[in-house]
Order: sequence, then C-alpha cells, then structure tokens
Amino acid sequence: MTMRGTTLVTGGAGYVGSLLVADLLARGRNVRVLDSLVHGSVPSLLGPFGDERFEFLHGDVRDPDAVREAVDGVDAVVHLAAIVGDPACARDEDTARKVNFEATVVVLDAAEAAGVRRFLFASTCSNYGKLADGDAVATEEWELRPLSVYAESKVEAELEVLARNRDGFETACLRLATVYGASPRMRFDLTVNEFTRDVALGGSLVVYGEQFWRPYVHVRDAAGAFALALDAPAEALAGQVFNVGSTDENYRKLDLVELLRERFPALDVEYVHRDEDPRDYRVSFEKIATVLGYGPERTVADGVDEVIRLLESRIIEDPHAAVYRN
Repeated sequence: MTMRGTTLVTGGAGYVGSLLVADLLARGRNVRVLDSLVHGSVPSLLGPFGDERFEFLHGDVRDPDAVREAVDGVDAVVHLAAIVGDPACARDEDTARKVNFEATVVVLDAAEAAGVRRFLFASTCSNYGKLADGDAVATEEWELRPLSVYAESKVEAELEVLARNRDGFETACLRLATVYGASPRMRFDLTVNEFTRDVALGGSLVVYGEQFWRPYVHVRDAAGAFALALDAPAEALAGQVFNVGSTDENYRKLDLVELLRERFPALDVEYVHRDEDPRDYRVSFEKIATVLGYGPERTVADGVDEVIRLLESRIIEDPHAAVYRN
C-alpha cells in the first residue's frame, strides 16, 4: 500500500516511537512504521493498528530493499531505529555501528531517491561526553566529545545527516536528553525508571557516579519534539541541531535519590565512587525553546510518580523481565 502525505517512523514500535506514532495519528497524519521488532513481538502498536491511516512494515533498516519499500510515497521520515544506550552498543560494537551509522546512510539514500521532503534524525546528548568546564552548560555549538560506541556512532550519523541538507530535502538532528516515563514499549533500564522501580518494589539502591550531571526528558515530551519539528518552517529547521529537553531538568543521580527519598523516607542507598564512567554534562535547551517554541510539559518528579502508579496498578506483571530493557 502506498500512502501519499505519509510520515515514516523507523523504530516506531520502540520506547519513543510507539508514543510518536499515536501522537502523529492524533494530529491527523498518515503514519507508516518500519521496525524489525528486535525486542520480540511487543504490543506497543496494537492501539493504532486498526486505524486506516496506519501501516506497519516488518523489516530491518540495514536492508535496502525493505527501506526502499518503506520510503515509497512518504513525504517525511523520522529515523528513530537504533541500538540505543552504552550497554547495548558495548555488547556488540560492530552491529551497533552498522545499525546506528551505516543504516542511517541506507535510509538517507532511499529517502533522497524517493523525493522525501524532510528527514529528522534521533540523536543523543551523550554526544557531549564530559564537558571541559564542569560549570558549563552545553549548547548545540559545543564541542562533541563522544566517550562510547553509542555516542561515536550517533556523532558520525549526525554529520552525514547534516551534510545531506539541501533545498527539497530538509534534514535536522534532535539530540535527546536521557528519557524516562511510561510508554507502551516500556523500559526499566533507564535511570529514572530503574531507580523508581527498584525503590518502589522495596529494594535498595547502589548508585554509581552520583555526582555526574545528566539532562532528562519525559518520553512523551521527546516524542512531541519530533511532532513539532515535522511542522516547523524550513527556514527554522533545515540543517539544524536541537537539544531536546529543559534546562531546568539537569540532575545528578544524587538529586534523583533525594526525589525518591521524599516519597520513600526509609530508602536505603549506597553510593559507589566510579571514575570509569566519565560522562558528565549539563545541557542548554534554549535553542529549541526559542526557535521552535518547544517546552516539555513534564518533570522528572512527574515521571517518578507516573512510574510508581504504573507499578502499583499491576499492569506490568514482572517489571524485571528482559522485554523491558534493551
């Protein structure tokens, strides 16, 4: 089936993607998803499946034939498909580079050849690595210092995406802060979700690198940034990089612990000093707020409360199950 005026979401069955698909359908868009379902047959897309404006293609972004079929007739691509996170990429570095960089080139090539108008790439604030000035707040113009295969592959892909930008093929990169919160394809291997799960289920915390800074953004707000960028005027978006989050939502792990202690006063926590994870960065999100009018609606505290409610509801039988992590 070929649908004109359609947005392709690669990785649309995933943690961010499943919410983005629902958001785009609610905004009146036609949506096609290309996903390999690498984490198994998950129910994250059962909701939109009956919508006549939704189409699902099972395929791998490394497969040029599958990608060519997926981009046929679409006017925009949101490229989310990736091996996400340092641990997942470290398990198989060669595959991580092939999926995160080489497959991005495959999707770019196919999108250009098919006459796609706009291409949005999901990147990461992990690209900033460790800021030379511990008191600084990184903007999009900051030097990138990737310290992992995950970040290295995303930086390499960013350069390719931005190099392709031209009239008629508008490309942009959205660097997401660390994501948290409830999603149809739930993950409990993300810091806020993991900490909240462990404490809410009566466990203790062992916290490594409690002094290092990270920015955070709710998964719904992350999805909303892509929806907003799809509608942004070309002169504001094309060839640009945007950090996605809120400057007020930079936290250290010890700050997250204190948020949890407010809800669980008897929290038992052990801090373990760690030098081998040197990532330490605070990030500015002023550009996306000023240029695109973006503002997250949720805070980390909201996300903690949301995950607590999710666990209390018993909707998820075993939050430690492998399907809930990458």
